[in-house]
Amino acid sequence: MASPTSQLAPADSPSVVPPLLTGNSVEQMRAWNYSRSILTFQRWIVIIGGLTVASLAVCALCLQFGATKLDMGTVMSALSRLPDTGALDGAGGDTSAVIMLHIRLPRVLTGFLVGGSLAVVGVTLQALLRNPLADPYVLGVSSGAALGVSLAMLFGIGTTLAFLPGLPLFGFIGGLLSLVVMYQLARSRGCLPIQSVLLAGVILNAMLTALIMFITSIMDPNRSAGLMAWLMGSLAVTNYGILSSFALYVVGGASLLLQKAQTMNILTFGEETARSLGIETERVKKHLFVLSALLTGAVVSVSGMIGFVGMIVPHMVRMLVGSDHRVLLPVAMLTGGMFLVVSDTIARTILAPAEIPVGIVTALAGGPLFLYLLLWRKDQLA
Repeated sequence: MASPTSQLAPADSPSVVPPLLTGNSVEQMRAWNYSRSILTFQRWIVIIGGLTVASLAVCALCLQFGATKLDMGTVMSALSRLPDTGALDGAGGDTSAVIMLHIRLPRVLTGFLVGGSLAVVGVTLQALLRNPLADPYVLGVSSGAALGVSLAMLFGIGTTLAFLPGLPLFGFIGGLLSLVVMYQLARSRGCLPIQSVLLAGVILNAMLTALIMFITSIMDPNRSAGLMAWLMGSLAVTNYGILSSFALYVVGGASLLLQKAQTMNILTFGEETARSLGIETERVKKHLFVLSALLTGAVVSVSGMIGFVGMIVPHMVRMLVGSDHRVLLPVAMLTGGMFLVVSDTIARTILAPAEIPVGIVTALAGGPLFLYLLLWRKDQLA
């Protein structure tokens, strides 16, 4: 399978440096916009490399904050002990190292993987449905995955399957079923009108949320309280085994989606155009739906329902790098990871030592953008 950069424009493509606006500035700006839309190998490397460095810096900075603030020297000292098995097992005796390696580092890594996964799924669903409001939370996919995980927890299946391998499976099944139901509800004469998609998502969310509430009402009170706290969004994963298994889901799913980047570019022009270019649209859509449900199920099984990340981040990165999915997907993953890590840092420090669910922070950030897209740009979304 070709890599995302294998079909990039040659190195002598038009420069991506904005022109000096002298003379006919309108003509020059059009030329600049055209050159910006061409993806060269050098531009791909600069963008991804720069964001990778920025991601490492953001994660390192966020490791300093919590109920106990640590300086960067302490953070770097603790991280340097990662190869030491004793330090990772808590045998080092250093309180700062224990806090860093057993609480904050797994949480930051989990937040980065969760945020990146939600952003990638958001980009995929928006390309698939040609709908800028598509998001696993808005469309009910997260609710379906949460229902699947809740059922697994109700019957104790997660513990019998070593926790993580079982819960993502049920989250995947629930997310996939909800996505199929939403698609069938919204589909009309072979197309997906935006109003139908939103209405189907709202209805599906309401029904699935009611079922989740029913499950919590019949569970043991202690377990139901934990389930409710988890459903509001939590990144408190302290088990490196869970984190490693989750990372396999994320890397595998994101890699498969990245291989479909060029196909997503074609799908954004419509199914008829894609079919005329030899794309098996129905087969591709099924693959993208399954991969989106797989990632969403894995995310929900670990972090609960965290909304709006998959809608905020794609719009942010499109304004910066354009709509070419060969660069949009990896940029969205890196940016989504940084966004959720920062959101979680705010959630656990703004009322320290108490914490608020990270889902509240992302909803407060995403709600206004959702209203903007729905109301002020409804003429463009119809």
